[in-house]
This record gives sequence, C-alpha cells and structure tokens, in this order.
Amino acid sequence: QLKLVESGGGLVQPGGSLRLSCAASGFNLNYYSIIWFRQAPGKEREGLSCISPWDNKTSYTDSVKGRFTISGDNAKNTVYLEMNSLEPEDTADYGCAVDKYMFRRCVLSLAEYDFWGQGTQVTVSS
Repeated sequence: QLKLVESGGGLVQPGGSLRLSCAASGFNLNYYSIIWFRQAPGKEREGLSCISPWDNKTSYTDSVKGRFTISGDNAKNTVYLEMNSLEPEDTADYGCAVDKYMFRRCVLSLAEYDFWGQGTQVTVSS
C-alpha cells in the first residue's frame, strides 16, 4: 500500500552534515505535502520542515531554520532533508509523513499528516 521509507541517518560529529531521504511508493508525492519530524527520547514528536512539492513552498521551525533544507525530486518520488551544523541536541529518530489530503499548503502541525516508515536514527556525538 502506501509507504514512506526513510534513510540516510547515522553517527556524525558535532558540526557535521547528513542528508536524509524519504522515498514514497504507492502514491505520487507531487500531489501531497510532506513533513520531516523527529522524536528524541522522552520527548514528543516535533515537526521540523515541510514542503508542498507541486510549488516547492517550504516551512521550517525556528530550531532548524538556516541549518536544514528540505527539497524534492519528482522523478525519484523522494523528499530530502539536508542537515548542516548538527549538534548533540539534534540526536533523535527522524521520520517523514504525508499530508492526509492532496494539494494543501504544508503546515508544521503534525496532526495534519499520516505517519509511515521505520524512521532513521541520527546521533550527533564526538
């Protein structure tokens, strides 16, 4: 059925970078907004960045603005999250989710999305 597969996580040193991938199957992500979120141990999920792929409009939460960049590749049906200047506080399980409805401008409220995929762990440590 509908699937989102996250990849690209790993162990990086403070100040390092990673690019996460969110590959969609079973639907065309060009019709749906996508959000990247994370969940650290003992904390609630927090939305980080979202994109409306058909017009490439994006939003970022303050804690990642200027460090993270969201983008999409329609040919690969994939959305990416480029993460720069990573710090230990960024350590979390990262995932992506798709809007419940098509052609809605993306927002950072996770209540508007369905969650799929296994997530990918990002650990920032020296």
